[in-house]
This record gives sequence, structure tokens and C-alpha cells, in this order.
Amino acid sequence: MAQRMMAGISDTPPIAASSVHTVSRAASRHVAYLGILPENPAQSRTCIFGENRPMQTRQLGNSDLQITPVGFGAWAIGGGDWSFAWGAQDDNESVTAIHEALDLGVNWIDTAPVYGLGHSEEVVAKALAGRANRPYIFTKCGRVWDETRTIGKRLTAESIRAECEASLRRLGVDAIDLYQVHWPEPDEEVEEGWTELARLQKEGKVRWIGVSNFSVSQMQRAGNIAPITSLQPPYSMLRRDAEAEILPYAREHGIGVIAYSPMASGLLTGTWTKERHAALPEDDWRKHKNPLFQEPMFSHGVAVAEVLRDVGERHGASPAAVAIAWVLANSAVTAAIVGARKAGQYAEIAVAAGLRLTAYDRDKIAHALAT
Repeated sequence: MAQRMMAGISDTPPIAASSVHTVSRAASRHVAYLGILPENPAQSRTCIFGENRPMQTRQLGNSDLQITPVGFGAWAIGGGDWSFAWGAQDDNESVTAIHEALDLGVNWIDTAPVYGLGHSEEVVAKALAGRANRPYIFTKCGRVWDETRTIGKRLTAESIRAECEASLRRLGVDAIDLYQVHWPEPDEEVEEGWTELARLQKEGKVRWIGVSNFSVSQMQRAGNIAPITSLQPPYSMLRRDAEAEILPYAREHGIGVIAYSPMASGLLTGTWTKERHAALPEDDWRKHKNPLFQEPMFSHGVAVAEVLRDVGERHGASPAAVAIAWVLANSAVTAAIVGARKAGQYAEIAVAAGLRLTAYDRDKIAHALAT
């Protein structure tokens, strides 16, 4: 129990003050699950997925955004042919995947200009065209590219303003719901960049502002200029460094946390073999650049996913859903970004929003992680 509490995970995980988001009748055929999320009345309530049932939401930091525990991550749908691609992607399948997530009750999408060098934002706009139940749109700034598709790092006021205007055009919106500094690089431009985000917020071009991949000291510097609504850190059971300082700081200062890569870039889905890894296309960044997909971490992750499969079977959930539920059980985490690339994937993912792991489940997972 002491170890679980140190990680911010308790037998009764916390939850948020809430509104509800309706699940469509069509989507309810895929998911019929009763789950209870963390019980902090300032954060949320019971979540029921089923016909005409609500999907619970949580307040994001100091904002008026009430977001579902999982949101659609649009990194992979940026397609191939850029430095951190996930391989080629069919845009029509991407649109279908987004529609499925929205029909299941998901009410926010996280994207970035650099995902596909503008393409991910364009696909999101295509998917939302004509939709009545439009979700919140979160995007980012700080990564730019040139005509050779070489990506640069820039947080100057002029660059951020230009990026914001370009994102507004690509997304086809008048204002961005959450605008985030993607990476605090160059470090010496953090203050200038954050000041410009605060200015864009005052002008109404963005509603709320957040950070991603920031250290505690960088959040302190930004917070001295303007309040931080949210933080996006990488966080999964295979990558837990955020537990030491970053998540406690966010909790203490009321900063919402949107965890990215909760399934360890897909490694915890229970679908990986050495043969599948070898067959990854060369433009899938996981093949050579993602440390979790290199040995010995790759084999360790595959073994952990099998334990998640066993845990999930007792709940009627997939290994992926168990991995996401583990992240959501941390009291500092507001929600998790979960991507999908084709129809059928989000139905099993959405279960994580209502899946409550028992102490026995978490002990079994902890043992697998330590092995």
C-alpha cells in the first residue's frame, strides 16, 4: 500500500466535478459497462456506458473545460513521411476512427501542427465537418518546419502567433479550446513563448493555455507569467519518472494533467511480437527512435502486456484498457490521450474510462513491472 500511495494511486482513485457527455445509441451497442471512477466529489462521478447513458467528465485544471477521461490522440493520423511518423495512414480510416470515438462519448481531440506537418489538423477538421456534437479541440505550438520538411524548435512570439493563425485556418475554427507549448525548447525562449500564449488568450484566439513536457522549474517560470491550465507529460506504467516531482507539483498547484502515451506507444496493447516489430515500416518512429521498442524494454513490455491481458479478462477488458485505467487511477491525472487509426479500436479503449482496478490487480501489475 505504501508504494501505491507514493505513486499517487490508492484503492479509491480520485475523480472530478462533472458534467456528462452523452453516448450515442449506435456506439452503445459496442460498450455496455458500469464503472466507478475516483471518488473526489470536486472532480467527478459514476460513469456508465450504455444506451443513452452519460460518459463522466472531469474539470481540467483552472478551466471551464469538462473533459472525458479519455480523449482522441491525433498523432498517428498525421500519416507518414516525417521525422516522428507512425507509418502511412489512410485518411478515411482516420475520419472513421474519430467518428467512432465521438459516438462513444469522447468530447476532446488532441492534435499538433507538427503531426504530419499540418496534416493531422487537416484530418481533424475533415472529420468534424458537419458534426453536431463537436468536441473540444486541443493543439500545440513550438515545432516548425521548412520546405525540406526539416523540423525546428522555436518559441518566439512572432513564430507562435504565426503557428496559431495557421492552426486556426487548418482546423477551421475561430478559437482553439486549449493551446499548449509542445516542448520547452529552446529553453531560453520559454518566457517569451508563454507570454505570447497569454496574449493570444486575452485576444480570444485561444481559450485556455497549457504546457507539455515541462519540468517543475519550467512550470514555475511559466506560472510566474500566467496561470497554467494543464500539463501534458508522458506517463504509463512503463514510464513513471513523472511520479517523482512533476505529477505532485501539478496536483499541488491545481494544474490539470493530460497524460500522453498511456499504452506506451501501443506496446501495452497485447498485440506485439518480435515478428511484428521487425515488420514495422522504416518511417514508424517506434522502430528505431522509441526506447521502449528497443531491447530489453520491448520484451519486458510484451511480458507485462500479457499480465494486463490476464487482469483484463476478469473485468471483460483488453490489455490496452487496463493500461489506460492504471494511468487514470493516479490522483494527479485528469485524463489520458489515446489514439486510434481505424474503426473498432476505440470501443475497447473507451472501457478504460469506467474501469476500476482492484488492489489485487495493481499488486499483480506491480509484480510484473518489477520482474
